[in-house]
Amino acid sequence: MINFKVDNLKSMKENLADFVEFLRLSGANDEDIFASKLISCELITNVIRHGGDEAEFKGEMCADRITVTVTAESLKGVDICRPVPDVLAESGRGLYIIKCFSTDIQRSDKGEVKVVITRHKCDK
Repeated sequence: MINFKVDNLKSMKENLADFVEFLRLSGANDEDIFASKLISCELITNVIRHGGDEAEFKGEMCADRITVTVTAESLKGVDICRPVPDVLAESGRGLYIIKCFSTDIQRSDKGEVKVVITRHKCDK
């Protein structure tokens, strides 16, 4: 598991590089790393740009899934599980992207969003 707090986009980039390395060392393939980084980036960026506060990040990898959890004050009461917006919509594209690359999104009233990515099987 990897944890960090981030309050600006520069530190987000540095911390996500550590997350990518964690996934790589844990045996994740390139597709899973791409999806995990993309989802993490979308969630954290939305917290910083739209909420203006700090995001607490937690990333975990199990045999069949990767879990990304972002917690922030600005996520309290936000319904991230609402219907997927249209791909051409002016807002909500981040949510559209997250839903395209994940298998489950859960949110709590405490400002936590948990996204599950089902790992791809590698044929060898």
